[in-house]
Amino acid sequence: MAIRFGTSGWRAIIADEFTYKNVRLVTESICSYLKEKSGGKQTLIVGHDTRFMGEAFSQTAANVARQKGFRVLLCESPTPTPTISHAIRSEKAIGGINFTASHNPPEYQGIKFSTADGAPALPEITKQIEETIENTPQIENADGGTVERFDARPNYLDDLKIKIRFDQIAEAKGRYAYDAFWGTGRGYLDKILRDYGLEVETLHDWRDVTFGGKSPEPSEKQVGELRETVKAKNLTLGLATDGDADRFGIIDKGGEFITPNELIALLSDYLAESRGWTEGIARSVATSHLVDRVAESRGLKLYETPVGFKFIGELINKDEIILGGEESAGLSIKGHYPEKDGILACLLAAEAVAVRGTSLTEQLNELYSRVGKLESGRIGVKLTDEIAKSLKEKLAREPSEIGGKKIETINRMDGVKFIFADKSWMLMRPSGTEPMVRIYAETENKEDLEVLLEQGRHYLLG
Repeated sequence: MAIRFGTSGWRAIIADEFTYKNVRLVTESICSYLKEKSGGKQTLIVGHDTRFMGEAFSQTAANVARQKGFRVLLCESPTPTPTISHAIRSEKAIGGINFTASHNPPEYQGIKFSTADGAPALPEITKQIEETIENTPQIENADGGTVERFDARPNYLDDLKIKIRFDQIAEAKGRYAYDAFWGTGRGYLDKILRDYGLEVETLHDWRDVTFGGKSPEPSEKQVGELRETVKAKNLTLGLATDGDADRFGIIDKGGEFITPNELIALLSDYLAESRGWTEGIARSVATSHLVDRVAESRGLKLYETPVGFKFIGELINKDEIILGGEESAGLSIKGHYPEKDGILACLLAAEAVAVRGTSLTEQLNELYSRVGKLESGRIGVKLTDEIAKSLKEKLAREPSEIGGKKIETINRMDGVKFIFADKSWMLMRPSGTEPMVRIYAETENKEDLEVLLEQGRHYLLG
């Protein structure tokens, strides 16, 4: 089977497609691309998350790169994706190879390739790498390559201290619980809060390559233990990150789950207010239009991008936005890296609570009073062979209405997004990380949202 890079790198099941042979092939192809672009001896960051065989696969990749003449900085312990992004930039590396399958189930492994700016490689780059893989590259070995053990944590945490107002978080004396989901965020998010004298209870603070028998994703249905801890101990916030710490999950005081859509809108509003920043705000095509309303209320430009943080990362690099976010729980901000950072997101949530002196739920209610409330959600439909055969044709249709709702415009930026006359919308697109079709929708009330999502399922399966 051909190796293909999706929304966030190449992911496959361990010992099926994800093998030593394919790891060597992908690594050599990346090295071939980098040699062609730069030539000469260059620094390459190689890291891994807490998944099964992470150390072995990353060592294999490091050895391949060394043989091709690269100076390899090999992360000495499981390292968050945003930390590797920072290391690429701070060490002036030509790129990074990170062994992670992010929030995918434990049987998966993956390779994420980032370019010299610390951003996920754009489609035009991964396409070149795929073509090189298909041609079975054989680039010559080169002298001078080395592999050096590297600890990326200290410099990353120091960088966060410049971007987060820890003095105000410390002054507010909040109490927190943090669910590491057996992932790379342990010893990062909890450590930096404790460094400022704050009380943090860490859940799942050990390595488990099975992630407790589930996907290491801090979604609403998987943060039950964190919610109960926050409620039982009357904590300020519950914070969570996924396996490679690029995604976030937030439980407010009292146990309320704050959705990624809500946090992205809230933090956009908070940063415009607290920092006085006047650049735009970016969201993916699948993310809530509540972000649009925040941008309009603050007089800021709104950018819409395809799904995949690499597209938001371009706007971060160009310094055109104060915040960019995706409903799948990824965000970054002005002056940070062009990669989603779950640790940063959690810390900004803590800062907003500390500075404003009110809970996130109270802040959201105040925001809704200014811009109105929206209800958003998504469902997944398994991509069977039968659905796959008809998917392209169904997504190419141009209906005038769905379920009696008149379609005003159709957006084909990524998948197909139907925007209805009442400004509600529905998006259908194949997942870039899992074998399924995702259906997203947004309306002004929950009842209409549930109906619209089911109409989308019927449209897809009918």
